[in-house]
Amino acid sequence: MTDSRPPAASAEVHAFERRWIAMIVLLMASFMNLIDVTIVNVALPSMQKSLGVTEAGIEWVVAAYILAFALGLLPFGRYGDIAGKKRIFLIGVSAFTVASMLCGLAVNVEMLIASRVIQGIAGAVMTPQVLSIAQIMFPPKERAVAFSLFGLTAGLASVAGPLTGGLLIHADVLGLDWRPIFLINLPLGLACIAAGRILIPDIKGNPTLKNDWTGIAIAAIAIFCLVFPLIEGRGFGWPAWCFAMMGLFVVFGLGFLWWERRQHARGGAELVPLSLTRNRNFLAAALGTMVLFSAMPGFFLVLAVFLQTGYQLDPLQSGLTTIPFPVGVLVASLLTGRIGGRLPQLRIVGGAAMLVVAMILLRQAVGSSGDMLDRSALMLPLLLAGFGTGMTISPLFQTALAGVAPRDAGSGSGALQSIQQMGAALGVAIVSEIFFSSLARNAAGGADLHEAFRAAFSTALLYNICAYIVVAASAALLRPLPMQHAGRHGPAPSE
Repeated sequence: MTDSRPPAASAEVHAFERRWIAMIVLLMASFMNLIDVTIVNVALPSMQKSLGVTEAGIEWVVAAYILAFALGLLPFGRYGDIAGKKRIFLIGVSAFTVASMLCGLAVNVEMLIASRVIQGIAGAVMTPQVLSIAQIMFPPKERAVAFSLFGLTAGLASVAGPLTGGLLIHADVLGLDWRPIFLINLPLGLACIAAGRILIPDIKGNPTLKNDWTGIAIAAIAIFCLVFPLIEGRGFGWPAWCFAMMGLFVVFGLGFLWWERRQHARGGAELVPLSLTRNRNFLAAALGTMVLFSAMPGFFLVLAVFLQTGYQLDPLQSGLTTIPFPVGVLVASLLTGRIGGRLPQLRIVGGAAMLVVAMILLRQAVGSSGDMLDRSALMLPLLLAGFGTGMTISPLFQTALAGVAPRDAGSGSGALQSIQQMGAALGVAIVSEIFFSSLARNAAGGADLHEAFRAAFSTALLYNICAYIVVAASAALLRPLPMQHAGRHGPAPSE
């Protein structure tokens, strides 16, 4: 379909010509959201002492954000398709910036938790638009490079969070203790808003689309039934109601699929277009994404505990020890950019295989450590793990969204990231449970501190090894991308 309005078309072409500069804005917003998930972990002890709350109360500082974020991704991803992706993105960044300020100014834990809920919702408004805008903004031949940058951002954020948190708390800026970890988002957010208004193309929404409020309610209940027990289960000792809630997740998940098929048959509004549930590549890549991201956050959580509690490193030393990981991600992202969109299945299998090897080498390095940890022995495994992660994320994202129509890009992006977030919550729960259960058993068995932590960390890494094998297997379900070699001289996405 052609557009008979030359001025509008001209403006759109001009906007896409600035796509790489606009990409910096999208990556900045993505980084701001991702780093906020990890930076809080370092500051929890300081928050608990400053606010005078129990361990259960301080846990909700993390849990409130994860729940709000996971519940909001699907509906707000769809709303970007309806109201316009740029508009919703800027609203999300603005709300995230305000919520960060409220977190930094919190006078008690209740205000902090409420502000974290707002921050999670704002992140859910902002984040789905990031991938969907990039999907539309770049022609097929450039998408591999663009998505590799998201992999780099994720890798950097996973390490920069603890490192930045450690630096800010150590510096005690203006005597504010932990509060600068939130207040640092203010200049970043304001810069994103100002640059985004100018640089991001105005991708119009489709007001004829409607939001599926019944589907939103069913999906929200389903996600809550999975995420809540995963976050709280260990603290309650995994009572029966946790497993009952996870069983209800399956029931409501199937109910959601039934409702969406019904809506499609009657021509009603769909939260997740039926085309996504019938898209083999989307489903297979989403499975790989969920499992991949289930391994990463849990790994960095127990690694931080292993380094800081097991070997008494301070937060800054712990962050510095993990630096080889983002270096590996950076190298892989640069290489992925040169490869382009070619051979996505091979890259997923190769990247996952590198991750398996990295975890095996890391177990060997940890197992051979004594009372003094040789941090240099961790460098090669972490470098290889970062390289494998950078090689895997880009083809997974690219393959999942390649067959999604532009009008449904927000829904596809929101669904993919909601699946990613559920995977992260699942992985944190599983890896933490393996780690702390093993730690308790070894300590009860008479092992000394270092021996107990080494054994617990090595045991937890078994989950990562199994997860990366599943990621490699998911690549076997993928079909070749119909346009992975096309588009070198083809039309721009706007045409």
